[in-house]
Amino acid sequence: MKRNIAVATLTTAVLVGGGLVATAAFADSDSGGKDDRTAAADRAAGDTGAAGRVGVDGAVAAALKAVPGTVTEAERDEDDDDRARAVWELDVYGSDRVWHDVTVDASSGKVLSDREDDGGDRDRHAPRSSAVSLDAAVKAALGAQAGTVTSVDLDDDGDDDDRGERAPHWDVDVTGKDGKQHELRVDAKSGKVTVDRDDNDGDDD
Repeated sequence: MKRNIAVATLTTAVLVGGGLVATAAFADSDSGGKDDRTAAADRAAGDTGAAGRVGVDGAVAAALKAVPGTVTEAERDEDDDDRARAVWELDVYGSDRVWHDVTVDASSGKVLSDREDDGGDRDRHAPRSSAVSLDAAVKAALGAQAGTVTSVDLDDDGDDDDRGERAPHWDVDVTGKDGKQHELRVDAKSGKVTVDRDDNDGDDD
C-alpha cells in the first residue's frame, strides 16, 4: 500500500518559466562554481567522478549537449540488453519539437545513441512548464532521503488533487545508503516531497 507522508518541503527559490530554461541551467551547473551544498548533492546523486559513475546530473548534461531541449525522464538501467554496461536512458523534448530517446553511458558519460521517437505514442504532448525544475526536484528528494537517484520522471498528466485539479509532480527513485529503495513524489508546483513507496520494511515471507 502506498503511503503519502509529508517529509520535506522545498524552501529555496525555484526557477519559473518553463522546463527548458530550468533544465538547461541544471546541466550548466557541471561547468564549475558549485558551492559545497551543490557538490554534496551531486555526489549523492551518483556523480562520483573518479569512481567512474555518472549521476543523473551528468547524464542530463550529456543528453542536452546532444539534443538541446527539456529532459522529462532519466532512468539508470543496470541490465541493458544490448550492452554489457550500465546506461542512463533519457526522454528529451527537443527544441525541434520532437521527442528523442537518448542513451548515455553511465561510466563515461558518452552519448551512445540519439533516436527520434517513432511516433508510437501519438498522444504524447509537449511537456508543460513546471515551477520546480528537474534539478530542484532531485535536490528536494535527496534532502528528504539521502542516497543515489536512479530515476526521475515528470508526470504532468498527474492524478487529480482533492479539488479535482491536475497535480503535476516528479517521481524520484532513490537507493538509500542501506541499499533499500525509496520512491518519492515531488510536487511540480510547490516542491513538497512525500513518500510514495518505501521499502524499509522489506518483503514479508
